[in-house]
Amino acid sequence: IAERLRERLKCTLMVNRTRMKAARRAGKAGESSGPAPLPPEEIDGVTIVYGELVALSGRLGEFVATLATPEGEVSLAQYAGAREHFDLVLDLGSTPRIRREIPPLGYYAPGDDDGARERALSEIPEMVGEFEKPKFFDYNPDICAHGASKLKGCQRCIEACPTLAITSIGDKIEVDPYLCQGGGSCATACPTGAITYVFPTVSDLLGSVRAILKSYRAAGGKHPVVLFYDSTTGRQLLERVAAGLPEHVFPIEVEEIGSVGMDAWLAVLAYGASEVGMLVTAAVAPSVRRELEAQLEYATAILAGMGYSGKRLRLVAPQDDAALLKAVNTGSSEPELAAANFAAMDEKRTTLRLAIDHLYQQAPRPKKYTALPAGAPFGQINVDRKGCTLCMACVSVCPASALSDGGDLPQLLFTEWNCVQCGLCETACPEHVIERAPRFVYDAELRRTTRVLNEDKAFCCVVCGKPFATERMLEHMTKKLAGHWMFQNPEARRRLQMCDDCRVKDMFIQEGGLIDVHQKKQ
Repeated sequence: IAERLRERLKCTLMVNRTRMKAARRAGKAGESSGPAPLPPEEIDGVTIVYGELVALSGRLGEFVATLATPEGEVSLAQYAGAREHFDLVLDLGSTPRIRREIPPLGYYAPGDDDGARERALSEIPEMVGEFEKPKFFDYNPDICAHGASKLKGCQRCIEACPTLAITSIGDKIEVDPYLCQGGGSCATACPTGAITYVFPTVSDLLGSVRAILKSYRAAGGKHPVVLFYDSTTGRQLLERVAAGLPEHVFPIEVEEIGSVGMDAWLAVLAYGASEVGMLVTAAVAPSVRRELEAQLEYATAILAGMGYSGKRLRLVAPQDDAALLKAVNTGSSEPELAAANFAAMDEKRTTLRLAIDHLYQQAPRPKKYTALPAGAPFGQINVDRKGCTLCMACVSVCPASALSDGGDLPQLLFTEWNCVQCGLCETACPEHVIERAPRFVYDAELRRTTRVLNEDKAFCCVVCGKPFATERMLEHMTKKLAGHWMFQNPEARRRLQMCDDCRVKDMFIQEGGLIDVHQKKQ
């Protein structure tokens, strides 16, 4: 294989130590009794290294291979006299060194598949030159719910990424644009819209679908069905069956099927589609499919709460061409809806709100609210009022401003529409009295109304009279510190009932040397 590639590429052949016996029989290596790799040798223009590879990572143009030596780990590229990095990797092991659902560009691991190996050998020599890679996403850290105050919150995008391009960097995330291959499931999973897909944008996609449906209805068409498919395996499948598709089915191509989520599906229904399908082929990564299934579960529950059939949204995963034609030729029996006139936006929750409000106006059996499956990005939080001390730790970490304080009043306020169910408030609560409850409230005024979750009487400083805490918080703090050695005398316990300024002044007065300014004022 190296001899085939050497005509176009500078090759380094890494032979595992377990294969050295065969190499020695071929006269290509000497005896070695220790773990040290053998010195690299040049044979017919190919650099050969015999040793133990302990790590491999990177992407097209920048792969890092690490070699074990008695002195520690070293770069295989440097040991072999090459550059610091390798541009391409052909992994001929039976088990891939880089194990991801979608491997990085430039990495080929055909395993025991002869066909895949031949395809790799024909493609690798063409991977020379400069390549322009699109950036598939935008990220707004200001509305990211990943973390706050070093507490872990939303992990949805990390769990949904099939290339492992997304990593946590404290309270925010980081996306490696070179590892990202535009799967789009991160944007679909994101509850706030902090990550958005830009290849194309949601507004462009929905604008096109809206125009198609409007023209179809104007021409007298009934019961349109929109079928999203990806630009690779989905396109190949649609091209084979295109002649057999009924006229009411509109195939809409997207770069990746994972980039189209609940906001787009519900908006398409609001624009007048009777059904929306997502064509999922065998090539779709498992994590992407799991996210699509989760989104489908949430969206179906929201529709069911309004009395709509679950058949309006579905994943289409045919085993063959005939199965696809059968799935789309059944025809829609769902009642037609009046089409919405709103323009889609690139703000996820705004698009969702507009679509759901429109569908709710025509709902067959509307409810005030409906419960949603665990993990859904909508809902409320329940607070145990007896245990809550109104410390406002939850308010300080809420990334979506769903929680707020009462200003001058000791109150914990909640706006349900803002809540993305990230769990940061639950994690931050020192009393562990907060619990998430996924649901969707259909009444627009109710879900946007700020309501009081808990409130208490203000506790005023016993010296200056300024309110600085709640009665419950002082009671809770006094009980917790009852056995502490610093609060065993009456003066120290009384200091707990003072505001910050008066507490500091009192501490200096007790030490002697300051005038009691409060007594002077009195």
